[in-house]
Amino acid sequence: MADIDIRITGRAGRITFTRAHALNAMTYEMCMAIDAAMRDWAEHDDVDLVVIDAEGEKAFCAGGDIAELYDTGMRGDYGYGRTFWRNEYRLNAFLAEYSKPVVSFMQGFTMGGGVGIGCHGSHRVVGDSSKIAMPECGIGLVPDVGGSHVLANAPGRLGEYLGMTGARMGPGDAILVGFADLYLPEAKWPAQIAALEAGAGVAALTADAQPAPEAALRAQMADIEAHFSGETLQDIRDSLRAAEEDFAANALKALVRSCPISTACTLEMLARLRREPGGIRAALGLEYRFTWRAMEHGDFLEGIRAQIIDKDRNPNWQFHDLDVPGTKVTAMLEQLGADELTF
Repeated sequence: MADIDIRITGRAGRITFTRAHALNAMTYEMCMAIDAAMRDWAEHDDVDLVVIDAEGEKAFCAGGDIAELYDTGMRGDYGYGRTFWRNEYRLNAFLAEYSKPVVSFMQGFTMGGGVGIGCHGSHRVVGDSSKIAMPECGIGLVPDVGGSHVLANAPGRLGEYLGMTGARMGPGDAILVGFADLYLPEAKWPAQIAALEAGAGVAALTADAQPAPEAALRAQMADIEAHFSGETLQDIRDSLRAAEEDFAANALKALVRSCPISTACTLEMLARLRREPGGIRAALGLEYRFTWRAMEHGDFLEGIRAQIIDKDRNPNWQFHDLDVPGTKVTAMLEQLGADELTF
């Protein structure tokens, strides 16, 4: 497949995104190719571990390719998107529970679907260019591909802040929050990958890791805790509006750009996942309830229109000023019956 290079090199199963011209955005076909390979390698005695990387300097994987999702949804066909998300989420869980080490090298942008592939393995490597984010609320979705699981387990209220505003994390931030494990200068990555292919094992990788750059978020944690601890979206909005510091003004600006339904549901999802921890499968199941309804009952199609298609950056959300009825949140996250995500 032209968009992805899947092979066995030495003792390593190798997956390389080769769609650099599109920031390595992941298509459904790429997702299914990864799934097939990893299921095969799980039973392959000659494969000790899996290494995932990407060509190009700008991105490991900047998200899923949403053009087909938009086109089918606008025709009233919601089945394609539901199938895409269902199979992608199953892959995310399989990767997180994989029986062999999975090492990802994430340069540049890692967002959306890229987080689902790169941020659930056993050894997640970042470098100086790494920028990890969950910006789904800006297009009418919620942090998905298992991202809500990471956010719910982040220190303090970092999960709410990052999930609702889509703020980007540098390498130190990504390790602090839980999206990455190891920092290694990117110039050293080719040699490390070659050593893994040659059978060196992940212990050598861990031994060569260096102290991560300071996490910028650490200095903001008190402000994040103060403003993002509210039980409702309106609590958070009002707290930010009442404050005078630059952090609050910038956070509020990011928050009001996001889809109100998405931010309200993100807040509820993280609260549920903390109250009743169920691992990544519970998080993916909750995410799927939202994405299953996102086209028909949410603002996903309008978010894509405004951000990607027309690019007017002026979405007409169903609700305004972050006032979302609790009944809407309940409806978007209600169980799906026979359509619930299974593994």
